[in-house]
Amino acid sequence: MKLLLIIGSILVPLVMILLQLKWPLFRLLFHILALLSALIFGNISSTSIHEILIDETVFMTNIHGVFLNPVFLITGAYLGLYLIYIIALSTIYEIRHQK
Repeated sequence: MKLLLIIGSILVPLVMILLQLKWPLFRLLFHILALLSALIFGNISSTSIHEILIDETVFMTNIHGVFLNPVFLITGAYLGLYLIYIIALSTIYEIRHQK
């Protein structure tokens, strides 16, 4: 499973780069998905922390319950892949435009 996660973290951003090169509309789609993911991820995080503060529960124990939320995990995973995609695009741009 660990190997699958590592290979996926390399292949998915590579596929994203190839898709946006062939069809520029994918670039916009990836940006919109990242924006929505960031909003959802941040809202789940903040509401979970708010709930713990209101309930006055043990923070370090209960905050880990957020990791059981599949939406939190999916949006976080997409943001991680998107970050690698953006860094790779930036690197490619820098290599192509060196003087």
